[in-house]
Amino acid sequence: MIKNGYSKKLNVKYSEIDQNKALKPYSLLNFLQDIASENAEEWGFGYSFIHPRNYAWFLIKYRMEFTDYPFDVQDLTLVTEPRGYNKLFAFRDFEFYKDEKLIGRVASMWSLVDYESRAMVNIGTALGENPNMPLYEKREDDLSFSKITPLSNPSLEMEFEVRYNDLDVNGHANNGNYIVWAFEPLSFEFKNEHKLKTLDMVYKKEVKFGEKLVSQIEFKDERTTIHRLKNSADEDLCLLECVWA
Repeated sequence: MIKNGYSKKLNVKYSEIDQNKALKPYSLLNFLQDIASENAEEWGFGYSFIHPRNYAWFLIKYRMEFTDYPFDVQDLTLVTEPRGYNKLFAFRDFEFYKDEKLIGRVASMWSLVDYESRAMVNIGTALGENPNMPLYEKREDDLSFSKITPLSNPSLEMEFEVRYNDLDVNGHANNGNYIVWAFEPLSFEFKNEHKLKTLDMVYKKEVKFGEKLVSQIEFKDERTTIHRLKNSADEDLCLLECVWA
């Protein structure tokens, strides 16, 4: 559980929910990204610190677990805590609260990258001695990142092209777009009848304006889906495995 968190009250807007009043997954990822950015900025390792040094934070993994996926709510509380780093990777946790009740937990892994060379840099060396970014120490109740099952026989497929509106401040597709592309081939009926229970998501490669990608889905069982986003060179862009309620 989060011990020394940065908290924010969220007013869920009309544009951020679907026709069933559930929080859109795209909006969910944007909430996580925004509070992480705000917290990093306030605690001394955000955009204004890393950009002049030619660094950028890149998201690598998510693990999400929901006991009650955000549904028919106008107000949520999102809490985050930077858990520290171990040389090349930094870790951050999130918790969602509805009326003071914990309804979801998220673990994430990040790297700090030299923007020109695209090489990962030593986080401790790059950030210096910042008490808000200590060495990572594991806790007993930490969420565990799961290995995503490889696709063997995808049954759904759809092609997309990266639009200008998909890009973020780093010039590549914002990480929230990946979940839109990943879920779009699912049928209307499936998305209408199910909400996320758990999600593992691994970002493999960035994608830029004008590039084409293919979203593939395989059903592991009736409530478990495996997703692969790939580029025209058949390289993995993002992998996901979801359990649906």
